[in-house]
Amino acid sequence: MTRRATASFDVTGWDQSPYGDEGDGPTLSRAAVRKTFRGDLVGDSEAELLMCQADPADLAAGAGYIGSERVTGALQGRTGTFVMQHWGVSGGGGPPKAQGHVVPGSGTGELAGLTGTIEVAVDAEGGHALLLDYDLS
Repeated sequence: MTRRATASFDVTGWDQSPYGDEGDGPTLSRAAVRKTFRGDLVGDSEAELLMCQADPADLAAGAGYIGSERVTGALQGRTGTFVMQHWGVSGGGGPPKAQGHVVPGSGTGELAGLTGTIEVAVDAEGGHALLLDYDLS
C-alpha cells in the first residue's frame, strides 16, 4: 500500500564550485548540500548536485540539476537511511519542477525495502517541502 509523507526542509549547508570551461555557455557547477527535514520525515541529509545555470543570478533564465542524496532519520517513526536520486529544472516559461525516486535497495534499518517517488514543492513564501509517495515492504 502506497503511503504519502510530507516534510518541510531547510538547506543548512551549500558548498558550490564550478567545473569545466563554459566559454560563452551556461555555468556548470557541483554542490555539496546539507538539509534538515521536519514533519513525517525527521532527519538530515547530504547531497551531491551537478548543476547547469544559464544565468546564476536568475534561475528563471534556465537552470537544471541532478542529484544523489542520502537521508538519515525517521520516516513516520521508522529509523534508518535511504538514498534519493532527483532532478529539477526551471525557466523556459514553465514553473520550476523537481522530482525523483528512492533508490531501490538503498534503505537500511527499519527503512530496508523502501521504494518510492519524490516531488519537491515550493510555496509562495519560498519554503520547500518534500512529498514522498512510498511503499515499505
